[in-house]
Amino acid sequence: QVQLVESGGGLVQPGGSLRLSCAASRSIFSIYSMGWFRQAPGKQRELVAVISSGGITDYADFVKGRFTISRDNAKNTVYLQMNSLKPEDTAVYYCNAKILDGLRLNNYWGQGTQVTVSS
Repeated sequence: QVQLVESGGGLVQPGGSLRLSCAASRSIFSIYSMGWFRQAPGKQRELVAVISSGGITDYADFVKGRFTISRDNAKNTVYLQMNSLKPEDTAVYYCNAKILDGLRLNNYWGQGTQVTVSS
């Protein structure tokens, strides 16, 4: 198991930047993957970015070139650097960890952090 705590959300103007952090309660070194999802009002939760235990990253098309996911195993923390933010990036951003338990991947979620992009 793992507890995840997000931070770094807030209000930013279009074109601005934010860095989200996700602090885990245990070592993330061996966690199968960690990622960021987001959910806007009235919409389904969607994948934003993911990073594997080996450091391989993948991004949703709508954030490629603007967002960067990274991990610091020494700090048990995953980051999401968000640049060139747009109003449509407004959502609650959730940290996700997938932990392998035998042949099953279990999902763990943080409580979410609000990101609002508005002038």
